[in-house]
Amino acid sequence: MTSPNLAQLGLPAARRYAQIAPAAPHALHMPSHIFARLGLWQDDINSNLASIAATRKTAAMHMGGEGHQFHAMDFLVSAYMQSGREADALKVIEEVKAMPSMKDMYGMGFDPRVYALVAFPARYALEMHHWAEAASLTPVPEARTGDASITYWARAIGAARSGNVAQARTDIEHIDAIHKTLLDQKKKGSAEAVDQDRKEAAAWLDHAQGKNDDAIAALRARAEKQESSGDEPDGGLPAREMLADMLLEMKRPEQALAEYKTGLKFFPNRFNSLYGAAQAAEMAGQGSEATEYYAVLVKTCEGSSSVRPELAKAKQAVVALK
Repeated sequence: MTSPNLAQLGLPAARRYAQIAPAAPHALHMPSHIFARLGLWQDDINSNLASIAATRKTAAMHMGGEGHQFHAMDFLVSAYMQSGREADALKVIEEVKAMPSMKDMYGMGFDPRVYALVAFPARYALEMHHWAEAASLTPVPEARTGDASITYWARAIGAARSGNVAQARTDIEHIDAIHKTLLDQKKKGSAEAVDQDRKEAAAWLDHAQGKNDDAIAALRARAEKQESSGDEPDGGLPAREMLADMLLEMKRPEQALAEYKTGLKFFPNRFNSLYGAAQAAEMAGQGSEATEYYAVLVKTCEGSSSVRPELAKAKQAVVALK
């Protein structure tokens, strides 16, 4: 992936690209990589809904390729979450659960539906800050070795943020075991991804145990690596946002605000980053800046029927300003 600055340069081409081949599922999806990186959630949603519809049309004509829709659904769930349409995100998750197993995707030897069963519920629980729900996620038996770590990553973070240190430690041990298996199988790329999961989960465990300096250092290193490489965040959660969340929990609002600002440069218009930045600014006594972030959040979620208390508070702040 690329940085938002470079993504901005690709925006005109992204808008044009899908029009060139309106029946090609992949062509319809690809612009959403640009849209997601710029926080253009409605464009992202439109792109992936069109891609899913095209995939299903070609599948109905027995042309194959039905597995591609799960990649578009992955982006769709994320875009729904960022724009206050969590009910729509849940519908996608329930839809995936009801779907049959899929054929191999791109000859890569796996069922993409299984990855969706692993990743989507984990992302939903963490994005919504439903820590108990994250901690109680059930591993998916059919999941590939590397993908299984996503469940334990979410469980460990949910447990740590719920104060359940013992469970977090156990879940991290599962991630360690998965990492070792992948190294033994000489799957270096997958092993590296799992190791990043472990570092994030371990940082939250450190925080839960009062080892805040270690936790901050680990998440900052992870964030810097993520941003310098231009990687999309695992599970859709940027490490910089996690770092800011952690600092806010530590009652360090000025530091948290600085991290949210940095994170929003790389991952614009994220719901939790916008709300977190507003909260941090408010705690730091910067009321006008807090209101600015609340206003962006309200605009980002315009037209949604979200009942999230965060959005309700943002709306109240914006109305009070008027």
